[in-house]
Amino acid sequence: MDMTHDQRLIFANQYQMMAMPDPDNAVRYRCHQTIIERGFGLQMRELDNYFSQLPEAECRTLIAMVEMYHALYISWTNLKEPQGVEQCRLVFLGFDAASEVRYLGYVRFLVEVEGRHTHFDAGSHAFNTQVPMWGKYQRMLELWHNYPRQYYLSANKIAQVINA
Repeated sequence: MDMTHDQRLIFANQYQMMAMPDPDNAVRYRCHQTIIERGFGLQMRELDNYFSQLPEAECRTLIAMVEMYHALYISWTNLKEPQGVEQCRLVFLGFDAASEVRYLGYVRFLVEVEGRHTHFDAGSHAFNTQVPMWGKYQRMLELWHNYPRQYYLSANKIAQVINA
């Protein structure tokens, strides 16, 4: 993130003002203020990730991924005998905070701010899988979209999607 001295001063002042009425996040804001004031390039690049844009198509794909997990769970609960499909495999894990931070942030926004799928348990990891998941979810989504009755899958089809 390249900023002029004036831009950094304005941005640092914004963080200083944000810390005043929000003691819960004051430490984080002061840290960001210091990064901006001193122009620490590496940390400024990480801060820039917070302001990255997520295109509409990716947002729609992420919503579809979350919806897929909801549908898999609904399908599983409708089964009389969930033959070989363990409930723990139906838990939406999230994304990798190191390499998929934009996706992770959007999922947290959907669940925590918008209140979608609040039954998803973020757990102590807050949807951070610590391994990249985008490719796995893409394969699952592609297979799931091939089924016409996505909320009424058999145990075999649920297993196929999970194992994609």
